[in-house]
Amino acid sequence: MEEYFTECEINRNLVHCNKKVKGTREMIDLRSDTITKPTEEMRKAAYEAQVGDDVYGEDPTVNLLEEKASEILGKESALFVTSGTQGNQIAVLTHCRPGNEILLEAESHIFYYESGAVAALAGVQTRTIKGVNGVMSPSHIEAAIRVEDQHFPETGLICIENTHNRAGGAVIPSSNMKEIYAMAQRYSIPVHVDGARLFNAAASAGCSIKEFTQHCDTVQICLSKGLGAPVGSIIAGPEEFIKKARKWRKRLGGGLRQVGIIAAPALVALTKMTERLAEDHENANFLAEILKNHDGLEIVNSVDTNIVVLNVSGLCMNADEFVERLKAKGVLAVTFGTTLVRLTTHYDVNRKDMEKVGSIIAEIVKGKRH
Repeated sequence: MEEYFTECEINRNLVHCNKKVKGTREMIDLRSDTITKPTEEMRKAAYEAQVGDDVYGEDPTVNLLEEKASEILGKESALFVTSGTQGNQIAVLTHCRPGNEILLEAESHIFYYESGAVAALAGVQTRTIKGVNGVMSPSHIEAAIRVEDQHFPETGLICIENTHNRAGGAVIPSSNMKEIYAMAQRYSIPVHVDGARLFNAAASAGCSIKEFTQHCDTVQICLSKGLGAPVGSIIAGPEEFIKKARKWRKRLGGGLRQVGIIAAPALVALTKMTERLAEDHENANFLAEILKNHDGLEIVNSVDTNIVVLNVSGLCMNADEFVERLKAKGVLAVTFGTTLVRLTTHYDVNRKDMEKVGSIIAEIVKGKRH
């Protein structure tokens, strides 16, 4: 297949180029904010990174990243891990012991998308709480806490997801987190926040991320979603907790060596990419405004952040068919249920892309009517 390249930058053995294949359509990818490519500053930071063996604690770039993360998140200590899922699982493993039960929202990521890892790895069971737009009632959580009885497991952990993915990127109010945390403290039960997109919550609320992190014992944040790093997440919490978490990371095969290569772009993401998240939210709301006027389409979420969820049942088609029609016209999206489709904005798409997506969806709606 004939190919040509544009805007190529060659730096020794590192080749970065935007490759366009002749005869193919350039896709607008709205599947997730995980598909973002690292910025030029991130690539340069990776190339120039000071490195050392992180298992020995000798990688200066990782050490700087963890110090900066703990400061920004308002926690004593932090740990760099390979992914959000690994971060959540390390948190469960560190907080709990086999036979415990964890309380979490019924459609939370830890319950829904992490392959049953809390059972497979930590030997704990889940007890789900049905929330409203991802928000759990403190009274419902309190009612689910186990009393002391030989027949029952001990409640080992309460987990909150913020923003809540399956609720369409909904922001969990800090006031709700505060109530849950205060209640959990009365029962001496730790609270962990799956904050993969917590910076999105802070951007939406117009506040510091500490407004949210002060209401939990531990938190996990992803650097590879809206912040655009190529890989990596952070767990933050008390110093003693992170010390134990570091051993669990090692047990899971997550002990890394000259990891400054990926910690350097992660540091750029953490310190320079949080302020621009509002732009993603604006693009998502702009797209939602375009789509809400189409008969047969229903926007089912409040579009708090960078996710738009469409119900396409009014077009007499299912989500798979709608996604395939989008793909045929140059837009990538994901199914979110039988008739639900998720569109996620991010650093690599812009307002012009949203206008184009709106036009393409209009064509699909019009074609279905006829």
